[in-house]
Amino acid sequence: MNTMTPGNAPADASAGHVTITPSILYFGTPVVLLSTENENGSFNLAPMSSAWALGQVIVLGLGAEGQTAHNLLSRRDLVINLPAPAQWPAVEQLAPLTGRSPVPVHKRDTFRFEPDKFAAAGLRPEPSELVRPPRVAECPIQLEARAVRVQPDVSDGFLIVEAHVLKVHADPRIVLPHSQHIDPALWSPLIYNFRHYYGLGPELGRSFRSETPRQGR
Repeated sequence: MNTMTPGNAPADASAGHVTITPSILYFGTPVVLLSTENENGSFNLAPMSSAWALGQVIVLGLGAEGQTAHNLLSRRDLVINLPAPAQWPAVEQLAPLTGRSPVPVHKRDTFRFEPDKFAAAGLRPEPSELVRPPRVAECPIQLEARAVRVQPDVSDGFLIVEAHVLKVHADPRIVLPHSQHIDPALWSPLIYNFRHYYGLGPELGRSFRSETPRQGR
């Protein structure tokens, strides 16, 4: 008999698969809050969940008509802020807001314009060191970055942003003592899983390339 546990494949996959047509493919990706600079010198803050890292480069997928995309086409500085799982309510406060005015036609039934998104989400900006947009003080990890390449995706409905990370700020409580490493036992990203918010579960194992082995292993 097949058994299924949350987050795991069936113990016996011989029954095969079914073909489905999901409306979205957010199969479990981290949430980030992007702070960018508006034309008038104020700052925008936007949640997004299409981000991944390769070395010191973060690749972002953005809606082409949003304020963040508009900003990054002409002002390349940004901060990639990583909230913790418990901060999902602040992220959700930002979700129906846009910094774009007038609101794009396709967003008007769902989104509303908000010029001060930090205040709307109950978050505090703090100055960055190398870029103009501020960091989100409450986020445990903050990446000051500069967008090096901004280009349309293959469907021409999104922008793909390749951002070079210039400086990493971390809450000292999640950093391994006397090291430059985040302790994976103390840090969990906020995960967006098919439009639901999750944190990570217990550790299952570690890669042979891990530089942060657990005590006693």
